[in-house]
Amino acid sequence: MFARLCSIVAAISASIVLTVGTAGADVSRLDSVERPGQRQQTLHVYSASMDRVIPLRVITPFDTSEPRPTLYLLNGAGGGEDVANWYDQTDIVEFFADKNVNVVTPAEGAFSYYTDWQRDDPKLGRNKWQTFLTEELPPIIDATFDTTGVNAIAGLSMSATAALNLAIAAPDRYRAVGAFSGCATVEDPMSRAFIDLVLARAGADPVNMWGPPDDPAWRANDAYRNADRLRGKTIYLSSASGLPGPAETLPPGATPGKALGMANQIMLGGTIEAAANFCTQRLAARLNELNIPAHTVFRPAGAHTWHYWEQDLHASWPVLAAAIGTE
Repeated sequence: MFARLCSIVAAISASIVLTVGTAGADVSRLDSVERPGQRQQTLHVYSASMDRVIPLRVITPFDTSEPRPTLYLLNGAGGGEDVANWYDQTDIVEFFADKNVNVVTPAEGAFSYYTDWQRDDPKLGRNKWQTFLTEELPPIIDATFDTTGVNAIAGLSMSATAALNLAIAAPDRYRAVGAFSGCATVEDPMSRAFIDLVLARAGADPVNMWGPPDDPAWRANDAYRNADRLRGKTIYLSSASGLPGPAETLPPGATPGKALGMANQIMLGGTIEAAANFCTQRLAARLNELNIPAHTVFRPAGAHTWHYWEQDLHASWPVLAAAIGTE
């Protein structure tokens, strides 16, 4: 009877939100934890640089008796604020079930490029994601989850650009970086036009991010221009041609709505992926010129969709895991 009562109490305790914040709004800190002690948790971390609480989804191993490294895995343009995220679109939870790693994913940051914006934006507010991800958050994660202090970072599409820039900006923070279907180049007119389109989806002003076109911040955030600063890191790059692939097929009897969605995936998603493929191959060539090793995967077919990013996550993991000392 006593054992049963203990199990009930433990179950109830695991389901409540653990509040751990302390006074003082000028220091980044762990504010609260949903489902503490469970394999899947949601952390709420106060960011001093952004002056708000940021939600993060965390996966830990079943066995947490030993310290382990951390993979910071970023969502795409939606920042995890919509259904286009790693949890809703891939098998991330099942995939990492037998992996000895913490997986940390911000559940905010839509259209932010996970960078430090020069000015607050009327639509997106204050964005100081580089400061948060490279300075404020890691010590909190390390203290909360008994990590080894060894990290990797990976992202897709918008956040692939961010992952490369974060690895460059904080060379001692990440040993490995994965960039799936992203674009390292941001400085040239075509890349800026694409960034303008991404930010326009949120009604945000790109000048608030890195300033006007002649601002040095654009070059400072161009991973192609700064590729030499990736030396010494394990790098995984992937993209597809943009041509229709295995995920761009309709089952028999598909509804008109599904057919329209597939047409959009093929045309728009194919065009975006073709551009990402050009960028990724260009970065790979630049790394080769600099004699910096990189693991590259260029698929002959495939659009800009989660089907392929799930594959990228699976394929990149052995490479990233080896770099951070796990499997």
